[in-house]
Amino acid sequence: MIDHTHDPKRVSWIASANGHVDFPIQNLPFGIFSPAQDVPRAGVAIGDYILDLKAAEFLLPASSKACLVGTTLNALFASSASARLELRHCLFDLLSKDTHRSAIESLLHAADGCTMHVPMAIGDYTDFYAGIHHANNVGRQFRPDQPLMPNYKYVPIGYHGRASSVRPSGTRVTRPNGQRKPVDADVPSFGPSRRLDYELELGVWIGQGNALGEPIPIAKAANHIVGFCLLNDWSARDLQAWEYQPLGPFLAKSFLTTISSWVITAEALAPFRIAQPPRPKGDPQPLPYLWDDDDQQHGALSLELEVFLLTPQMRASGLAAYRLSHGSANTLYWTVAQLVTHHASNGCNLSAGDLLGSGTISASTSDGYGSLLEITIGGKRPLTLPNGETRTFLEDGDEMVFTAKAIADDMISIGFGPCSGVIQSANLG
Repeated sequence: MIDHTHDPKRVSWIASANGHVDFPIQNLPFGIFSPAQDVPRAGVAIGDYILDLKAAEFLLPASSKACLVGTTLNALFASSASARLELRHCLFDLLSKDTHRSAIESLLHAADGCTMHVPMAIGDYTDFYAGIHHANNVGRQFRPDQPLMPNYKYVPIGYHGRASSVRPSGTRVTRPNGQRKPVDADVPSFGPSRRLDYELELGVWIGQGNALGEPIPIAKAANHIVGFCLLNDWSARDLQAWEYQPLGPFLAKSFLTTISSWVITAEALAPFRIAQPPRPKGDPQPLPYLWDDDDQQHGALSLELEVFLLTPQMRASGLAAYRLSHGSANTLYWTVAQLVTHHASNGCNLSAGDLLGSGTISASTSDGYGSLLEITIGGKRPLTLPNGETRTFLEDGDEMVFTAKAIADDMISIGFGPCSGVIQSANLG
């Protein structure tokens, strides 16, 4: 899958794309945007600009034109891999060669003047629990002698989330209300969450789906993945602790899920595929339906992830956001192909636009923890920020920002764009 569109020597005639931290010519992510006071439409990010794909359709392959009608990317990503690759090659040529520069320049919009939207009409959203370090770190708080449940290393754990409350980066986060029962209380009370948290995850976008009753073989699972984003699985820990037994998360998660706005395509990420880390000695071999040698050699991604916190006091003082953690995406216990295969193994039908969450990406050491629940050990060890403020969980006005960068030797790094949200006070009705 590595071709001329990944050539590190190629540059764009759009100057801001060259050396851009997220969107050089080698990336070309897709999204849905709207210029000021205009309707949403498909676009591709290039440097500090967005190319309007609907307006540029007279320059695009015939196989793509019908897919770019409307306000979502579902039709484009439900099309064949060859059609998507043809579109990528065309866009690369248009934006790296100045043959059509005069026609294209008028179709570019400054990104900072546009509004981003959720790129797909999401039929279903499933959140997995594939971050083994997060599972271990949290499990030790509640089950010191057995952090992981017996099934964890055999089956990808997940639950069905709420698709209707997935929103793009920048959407404000209203503190949720719900039932809370502290350990020292006899009965629950209702009110705003006191233990609001973030979770660092990778979002996986499904392209072509499968028919009901027809599983997706592990060797073909990657063909159903069209791209990736960052995902913040906001979590109200006090609501979650009271409601999750015996059936799992509900209101503690469904109030909002934030995603980065651009779909970083599987084609763009081809040079950043790496081997899945070997399982620790003594761990069980995955069952045959979850094992594929090629997936083990190329099924992980070389992504550098960072999490930042900006408090109202820091903002007022002109201080930069504080980095809470940094780490790698290759700590997931299961590959994304294994997640897709397991999801469809019972015949469940996936569809174009479905979104999967990887589960919280964390580390074995505190500099890579993926949530405040881990960093503060459930609120027992407050975090002290450089300006002297402390946090156990998020407060009103706090802003969380996730970033991701794909890195490989002799390749131009590409980014995901921010995944951010500011906490606002609860709606008390």
